[in-house]
Amino acid sequence: MKSPSLPNNEAKRLSALRESGLLEPEDHPTYARITRLARRVFGVPVAMINLVDEHVVVVKSTDGGDPTSLPRNLSFCGHTVLSDAPLVIPDTLDDTRFADNPLVTDDDPIRFYAGYPLRLPGGAAVGSLCIIDHYPRPFSPSDIEALADLAALVEAEFAAASASITDPLTGLYNRRGFHHLATYAIRAARRRAEPLTLAWLDLDRFKQINARYGRTDGDNALKAMAGLLSSTFREADVLSRYG
Repeated sequence: MKSPSLPNNEAKRLSALRESGLLEPEDHPTYARITRLARRVFGVPVAMINLVDEHVVVVKSTDGGDPTSLPRNLSFCGHTVLSDAPLVIPDTLDDTRFADNPLVTDDDPIRFYAGYPLRLPGGAAVGSLCIIDHYPRPFSPSDIEALADLAALVEAEFAAASASITDPLTGLYNRRGFHHLATYAIRAARRRAEPLTLAWLDLDRFKQINARYGRTDGDNALKAMAGLLSSTFREADVLSRYG
């Protein structure tokens, strides 16, 4: 069995996934409709939308599959996010990467897999829309196109979720986005028994910029400050994790 390697942009990819709010548990009817539709379109027993986190694959939605998170090193979706192209395996026993994978050799085996990488609006590949069968099967170019169309629907939902949690001017989190990220950070800190600190910043005398130079320059100042904050704290996070 070959465990999936890490993408070259793994640190930024993980940061984008965690900032997206997608890892928050929620019942999302659109994702459920897409997996239900994918299962029916392709006539497979399992369709899933999965998110590839640092150590586990988180099931965002499934129709016919197990919703339990899966270790990333065993996952097929961990391989899918490594490429822009879909990952199609007509028969897993014929693929040396997966032939001895426990998911292939157990009593309810994965013998066919097709996964399409899912990206956030910024381009980070954070998961996959995949379909699974317990028997080998072919997968035609038209099938790949259909899977791509369904994946585009998922990505549209990702984009809508991103728009709902960010400020359109600066790209920083709004109140809803802050709630998502703070909830994730608090849970992660508790799980790892790590301390957590909240810092509060205020732009003093910002109104004077608008009053003296006009709103356009004020907006530019806000965007410049947002860019500085984003790059500084993202770099600090990367260094703390991988430095």
